[in-house]
Amino acid sequence: MQILELIQNGHHVWLFLGLGEIAHLEASVSLTFNPVKLIGLVVWFYLCLYIVQRLQFSSLAPKQFKPVVYIIGLFAGPILLLILLAVDVVIKASQGDENVFEIMKEQMRHFVSGIRSLRSKKQDSTIKLLDSSGRSIDEIYGHGDKKKQDSQTLDLTEQIIANALELRASDILIDPKSESIYTIRLRIDGVLRMVRELQTEICKAVVNSIKAVSSMDISEKRRPQDGAFLAKKGERTASFRVASAGVLSGEKLSIRVLNQDAGTFTLADVGLTKKQSSIIENAISKPSGMVLIGGPTGSGKTTTMYAMLNQIDRFTRNVITVEDPIEAVLREASQIEINPKADITFAKALRSILRQDPDVICVGEIRDEETAEIALRAAQTGHLVLATIHCDSNATALVRLIDLGISPLLLSSGLSLLMSQRLLRRLCDYCKRQAQLSKSQIYDFHKRKIDYTNIFEAVGCKRCNGTGYWGRIAVCDLLTVTDQLKEDIANKPDLVTVLRKDGEKRGRSNLRKQSLKCVVTGMTSLQEIKRVIG
Repeated sequence: MQILELIQNGHHVWLFLGLGEIAHLEASVSLTFNPVKLIGLVVWFYLCLYIVQRLQFSSLAPKQFKPVVYIIGLFAGPILLLILLAVDVVIKASQGDENVFEIMKEQMRHFVSGIRSLRSKKQDSTIKLLDSSGRSIDEIYGHGDKKKQDSQTLDLTEQIIANALELRASDILIDPKSESIYTIRLRIDGVLRMVRELQTEICKAVVNSIKAVSSMDISEKRRPQDGAFLAKKGERTASFRVASAGVLSGEKLSIRVLNQDAGTFTLADVGLTKKQSSIIENAISKPSGMVLIGGPTGSGKTTTMYAMLNQIDRFTRNVITVEDPIEAVLREASQIEINPKADITFAKALRSILRQDPDVICVGEIRDEETAEIALRAAQTGHLVLATIHCDSNATALVRLIDLGISPLLLSSGLSLLMSQRLLRRLCDYCKRQAQLSKSQIYDFHKRKIDYTNIFEAVGCKRCNGTGYWGRIAVCDLLTVTDQLKEDIANKPDLVTVLRKDGEKRGRSNLRKQSLKCVVTGMTSLQEIKRVIG
């Protein structure tokens, strides 16, 4: 009873007991376990975490010795903490007129608040997976009444998703390496990186849990399926799009992490130059015409399109978007999501949009002739249309539209601006170093009268996970559809042949020039240009 009263009266009291009193209490305990030792172990654990947290942001320990200090703090945290507190009390008592007991009381108050903040941070760091209706993955697996094995699987699934969000991944790829091993890879800043390997039985359970929360059929492992789910961490919510496919040694999952911050992007955030931003702003300020954004998968086309929409006054202009899926919520805009199961396609949605009195129409992606034709006719009849298309350059965008069956006359009258885009990784500011250029490179820069003193190369550090890069910037090639180009499109039958031969080369040359400007200002490296542009 004495021990129970001690626990109920407060968990700080035991700190002030002498060793003799604790030994006396231990001797009087007849239980199979000792509550005092249990409480002491828990408090010791939190003290170790607290001291490591304080050391992480402390300047007392040199940066190169911090890993060793962390290890010492984990094993001898309370002892180290008492030494630091004693030193702090002595320094404050010698400098001021405060009483020693008042200083100790103030230190204890700071200590308790630090422990509470550590516990609250730990609780906020948990992630919850939800399906499209808002049900948690625990409810899907049986309203929280899970077996131990299921619980471990769900914890591992949540850990994989949380790790992807922490590392800023844009894609999560789960695929079988062999009949016994699955690999989990993350695409970070456009580059795939393997983060872990799992045994087949464990990873199959993870795949099933993701399929379950994505409202996909778990029993179907050969037919391709699509789904979506949400992840909630604290006050933030992330959206994911899932695609499955049966492959040689099992089932593959591809999970796209949708960019929720795209709704707040501006043209300045994308990384465009002032001249390029001025050209785009001039195009989207017009009442009609089509602005077409091209580029390969993962080149930031949708983010740039959102940045354009954020430049438009959505209070005075009726903005309607058709997307697959909706990546970010735009205020004062009507957003329609494609749903093939409900027979909502791009073409059918566009036909209905034209009866909604739109000023600005946004097409997530042009995939077929019908969608392209409706969008171009809308641009021709007094609507501003923003659209994206998968292509390699501005020239190949025109070629692809013609190959889809769009008449040259409709193409020439509807288009107003073509834009081809790539994303380059930005050098990490913490570890980049002066580039070691070869003699031929230095000669080429001298010949072009380019200052090469600010050219850097990637190194790799802890902050950038050893890659040497952190974040990405966009480089663009803009092509304004002038009256002369419109006449060439409408009247020159051999234009497609010319574009296929020379247009793509010119587009790559323009992208390379824009990329080189980023290199000479120290934003990216020559190796990154070669990887992305070629």
